[in-house]
Amino acid sequence: MPQDMIENLTFDEIQVGDQAQLERALTLQDIKLFAIISGDVNPAHVDEDYARSSRFHEVVGHGMWGGSLISTVLGTQLPGPGTIYLGQTLRFLKPVKLGDRLTVVVTVKAKDSDGQQVLLDCECRNQLGEAIISGEARVLAPREKIRRPRWLAPEVHLAERTHLHRLMAAALEESALATAVVHPVDALSLRGALDAAEAGLIEPVLVGPAHKIQAVAEQEGLSIDAYSLIDTPHSHAAAEKAVALVREGRVQALMKGSQHTDELLRAVVKKDVGLRTERRLSHVFAFDVPTYSRPLFITDAAINIYPSLEDKRDIVQNAIELAHALGIEVPRVAVLSAVETVTPALPSTLEAAALCKMADRGQIKGGLIDGPLAFDNAVSPQAAETKGIVSPVAGQADILVAPDLEAANMLAKQLEYLGGAEGAGIALGARVPIILTSRADDAITRMASCALAVLFDRFQRAGGFQQGKVK
Repeated sequence: MPQDMIENLTFDEIQVGDQAQLERALTLQDIKLFAIISGDVNPAHVDEDYARSSRFHEVVGHGMWGGSLISTVLGTQLPGPGTIYLGQTLRFLKPVKLGDRLTVVVTVKAKDSDGQQVLLDCECRNQLGEAIISGEARVLAPREKIRRPRWLAPEVHLAERTHLHRLMAAALEESALATAVVHPVDALSLRGALDAAEAGLIEPVLVGPAHKIQAVAEQEGLSIDAYSLIDTPHSHAAAEKAVALVREGRVQALMKGSQHTDELLRAVVKKDVGLRTERRLSHVFAFDVPTYSRPLFITDAAINIYPSLEDKRDIVQNAIELAHALGIEVPRVAVLSAVETVTPALPSTLEAAALCKMADRGQIKGGLIDGPLAFDNAVSPQAAETKGIVSPVAGQADILVAPDLEAANMLAKQLEYLGGAEGAGIALGARVPIILTSRADDAITRMASCALAVLFDRFQRAGGFQQGKVK
C-alpha cells in the first residue's frame, strides 16, 4: 500500500496470528509534548536536576507514551481505521529512556465472531530486546473496508525560550545594579522596576513626581517604602536628574519609565552635562527565537532612523560588545539588505561591503562580519547553501544589522508577534547601559532587559568597555 494511504483490516479479513508493528525512538521533544498534552509534569520526566536524584538517575519517558504507541498501531494498522477501543491492560516492566528505540508489536490472539470483538497481545521492546511494556487490548473491529489518504501531521516547534532564562540566571549571580528608574508614573513601568528589584536584578532609585509615583503604587497595591524616591516636577526634570545621578556615581544604569524614549535620550546626549562618549548611541534587541538555535540580536530598531556609514560602524561595535558581555566570544554579524550582491541601486549593499572592509582594517573589532546578506541567507544554512554563499556568518548569524530603523523595527516585531520570539532591549554607547522598554512589553521582557544591563555593567567593570573617551 502506498505510504500516503491508510487502510484497515475488516473483522472478516483478520486472522488469529496476524501482526503489525512500528518503531519509534523517544526524544526530548516527545517527552515535552506528551507533558503538555497530558498535563503530567512529574519532575521525573521534565526536570533534569530532580531526575538525577531519582530512582533511574536520569529523565525517563512517561509510561503512557509507550502505551500510546500501542494505540497508534491499533488505530492505523491492525485493525486500523474504524476500530473502537474496548479495553486495555498494561504492565510497565522497565523505563523508557531518552534515545531508546521501541518496537511495538501487536498480535491477534482471538476473535469473537458473535460480538465482532478481537483480542490482541501487545508488547513493546527496546533496542536491546528488553521487554518494556506488555498487555492485552480488546477492540471492536470494523466491518467495512476503509482506505483514506494518510493525514500529514504538521511540524511542531516548541516555543522554548531558554536563552532569556539563562541570561537572567547569569545576571542573578551578580550584585543588584543601582538603577535610576525615570518617571515611572504608570502601573507597567513601576511594576516592571519593582519586579526586577524583587528578583535581585536592580536596586531602583525612583525618579519623578513623587505624588504620581505614590498614587500609582497605592492604586496597584505596590510597596515602594524600601526604595529611594527622588521628587521632580515633571518628566523632563526626571530625565535630567537621573543623568545627574549617573555623573555623581550614585547609579550605574538608567531605566525608562513612562516617558517617551527621545525625551530621556535628549538628557543623555546633552553636551557637558550628559552621558555621551565618542561612540554613537544605539539600541540592541536580544531575542530568544523558538526556531533558532542561538540568541539573535537585532540593531538598531529604536534610536537611529537613517544611520550613516559612520553611525553603522558604532551600531555594529555596540552590538558586538553586548554579545561579548553575554559570553559570545566571536559573534557573527550579518549586515542585511534585500540581496546578497553589491549593487549601486541599493545603497545598503554598498554600506554593507564598506563595513566588512572596515572590519578587515580593524575599524570594527571583536566579531566576524559579512554582508550584504538577505535575511534568509543570514539565518538559514539551507538558503545560504542554495545561493552558493560560502561564509562563516551566513546561515548562523548572531547579530543582524538592519539598513535603517524602519527595517529593524519591523523585523523585531514580526519575530515577536508572528514568530513567538521574546526579546529584551538595551541602549548602548553612553557611559552606562540604558534599559529601554515599551508599554507593550511583558514581565519577562522587562526583567530580561534589566539582566542585559547587569551583564553589560559587569563587562564594563571587567575592562571590556571599548567605547572610547567620555565627551
